[in-house]
Amino acid sequence: MSLWTKKTIAEASVDNDGDESRPTLARSLNAWNLTALGIGAIIGAGIFVLTGSAAAQYAGPGIVLSFVLAATACLFAGLCYAEFSAMVPVAGSAYTYAYVTVGQFLAWIIGWDLALEYLFASGTVAVGWSGYFVNLLKQVGIVIPAALTSAPLTVKDGFHFQTTGAFLNLPAVLMVGLITLLLYVGIRNSARVNGIIVLLKLLVVFLVIGFGLFYVVPAHWSPLIPAEVVDDKGSHYGWSGVLRGAGVIFFAYIGFDAVSTTAQEAVRPQRDMPIGILGSLVFCTVLYILMSLVLTGLVSYTELNVPHPVVVAIEAVRQLHWLALPVDIGAVAGLTTVMLVMMLGQSRVLYAMSRDKLLPPVLSKVHPTYRTPHVATVVTGVLAALLAGLFPIDILGELVSIGTLLAFAIVCACVLVLRITQPHMERPFKTPLFWLVCPLGVLVCGYLMYGLPGDTWLRLIIWMVIGFFVYFGYSRRRAA
Repeated sequence: MSLWTKKTIAEASVDNDGDESRPTLARSLNAWNLTALGIGAIIGAGIFVLTGSAAAQYAGPGIVLSFVLAATACLFAGLCYAEFSAMVPVAGSAYTYAYVTVGQFLAWIIGWDLALEYLFASGTVAVGWSGYFVNLLKQVGIVIPAALTSAPLTVKDGFHFQTTGAFLNLPAVLMVGLITLLLYVGIRNSARVNGIIVLLKLLVVFLVIGFGLFYVVPAHWSPLIPAEVVDDKGSHYGWSGVLRGAGVIFFAYIGFDAVSTTAQEAVRPQRDMPIGILGSLVFCTVLYILMSLVLTGLVSYTELNVPHPVVVAIEAVRQLHWLALPVDIGAVAGLTTVMLVMMLGQSRVLYAMSRDKLLPPVLSKVHPTYRTPHVATVVTGVLAALLAGLFPIDILGELVSIGTLLAFAIVCACVLVLRITQPHMERPFKTPLFWLVCPLGVLVCGYLMYGLPGDTWLRLIIWMVIGFFVYFGYSRRRAA
């Protein structure tokens, strides 16, 4: 079988249970539903977790500029996703788009990369969730020993593992297990529940921004870009720190590609998908910038290198102490939904690749009662629990960011290639100025990847090399 074998749109649209006679997903989502879905997926770990660590370790108050850089890359990628989702309006996101338009090999690369994105995202969000949950318990008088709430391993100088003295991040592991159970037995999502969660998260964000702006100390923003510092861990701050910070907090935006997975459920994908993707991106970018200004204005950025930076910032101001409990509740609720979406996405990627004979057939088995890909769900849960229980948030977050950036760069490149090689293909939505947007999307994503540390690059290369061995040693032969 050729590396460039493609699927037809009809083949890609086969129902999840393999019964081609059944209709595919009902098209019931309008532009508002898609935008709300995007906001619900995006507002999570980025705003409640990674903003603090990225500011403390890399960008300082310049984290605001990091968000602008990351948003620019997302805008270019979002336009390309919008074109693909309108042209191939089926579930599966970038993996399916690649298989239908450019062939099996690039689809494998994106699928394997998406597995990295969703799996490590699940672990990252679980660690952040644990930090807020533990803090929430403290406020009601329940204290969990630190040995059971921290990562037992950390990485020094690239790949040298060191123990921290902790035993396990137990809350993170238990939450991953609970979500795995929920996904195993099936969850009937409703627009009303999603809307309530979105409103809850937005309410918390608006409260912090609205009240926090009155207590910011402008001196905390000076200098906006701290002088570069070089130590045994590499460089920090300066413009290189702003760039590296952008690569780290890029994780904050990965929710918008979850919108593209619902293209098969959009009433008018050619119009509604661009609105949902770009609308949620713009709205959330404004909130991220305002939130980062407030956090770095309330407290020195050096104090934000914790799993729950929003709470640390508001607790530094006596008049804002009353916000601690609402923030913890909002963060726990918000991160729970993000975790669920990431684990759901991971299990669906494994399921789709297995159904296409690129992964073992057991991963595409559907439970006879619950009608869920139960094996893929359990595998996802076990791997996510290991990551969340054993590793710190910064390592996980950087791996997610570089994997996501790679996927976005490939999507931008694919749109450009298709415009050149298949100019007459029907495109309900066309990326404006594609000759500029697509190359800029690739370049900006590549630039942000360049700013990430060499250790993260090496881990990505190792992950992709493993993927190539799996593909050429197993997947390609089985698919043939």
